Amino acid sequence: MTDAQYVAGRSRVWLGAAVLFTDNRGRVILEDVDYRPVCMLPGGAVDAGETPSLAVAREVHEELGLTRRFVHALAVDWVPPGTPGYPRGFPGQIIYVFDGGTLTAADLSQVRLPGREVTGIRCVEPALLPRHMAPSDARRALAALRARINGTGPAILEDGRPLAPTRLDDLQILRTPRKPQLWPWHAGPVPAGLPVQQAWGWLFAKDGRVLVLIGQDTGSACLPGGTVEAADHGAPARTLRREAWEEARVHISDPLYLGYHPDDSGSRRCARARYAARITGWEPPSRDEATGQTYTRLLATPEQTAQLFDWGDEAASQLASVHSAREELGLTAPARQPITDLPPPQPNETALAR
Repeated sequence: MTDAQYVAGRSRVWLGAAVLFTDNRGRVILEDVDYRPVCMLPGGAVDAGETPSLAVAREVHEELGLTRRFVHALAVDWVPPGTPGYPRGFPGQIIYVFDGGTLTAADLSQVRLPGREVTGIRCVEPALLPRHMAPSDARRALAALRARINGTGPAILEDGRPLAPTRLDDLQILRTPRKPQLWPWHAGPVPAGLPVQQAWGWLFAKDGRVLVLIGQDTGSACLPGGTVEAADHGAPARTLRREAWEEARVHISDPLYLGYHPDDSGSRRCARARYAARITGWEPPSRDEATGQTYTRLLATPEQTAQLFDWGDEAASQLASVHSAREELGLTAPARQPITDLPPPQPNETALAR
């Protein structure tokens, strides 16, 4: 075979590059464009002879007026020929999705739009991406976001679908809009006269990761815990111990108080307390009588956990309290690793961490 024959026989595809930015609440930054009826991630075509990383940096500067370097890819997607929204004769495309990190309020204030093509930007809750984007684009953006949270390196996609789905993909995490919980964080005691309505816990495994519960019917995340009931005799720590068993079938050590959120959203101002504890034992999951569902039990680093919620800027302060409690419990900082299931209890095993 001659060089000309070899070159002629190779596939001809387009090459594109996009970037996943989120705001301080974990919402995805999308662009409104004047040439398509749907929104898109920032980015565009890779020019002849241009690398994907240089192309996306150029596009971000042209579209948003921001100067950035992009060195970490979250996903590489194969977009097949015939995908709706592309011109006739579209040969297929490979799209790199780079990690742009978080754009702060100050960063967003520096955005400068061009006089054409990009007409605006919007911050979109991950579950609502399919309402704003073409179906394959929304799948790609969600897969890239899950890959960022999972920390497993670039996800290899075909038409936005992972070839090797992670647990976050299997559970379709972030398919349901998160409830905003933008309450301020206070590391001190709850003021006298402010009733504690709920108690939630950061429950640590021996490797320093924490327990996250996933609703199987919604893909929504929650920390173990719940409403203080009469049976708890006004002791929120007792609430946490009870709820940890009822929801997750785990036993915990004596809870350490971390702080509280004041909540003014209801008819009566209240506090929502946070605690930390070690997981000392567990049994197979079962149906929670209060909610009617069986939760999937995952282990994640505190930072991964925070990305599953809409906590805004207050997440950083709460995480500082969480890590202080982890050290007090005698646990080391967890290594960056994929989110995994809480393993099945072993025969005669009574403790995960002692």
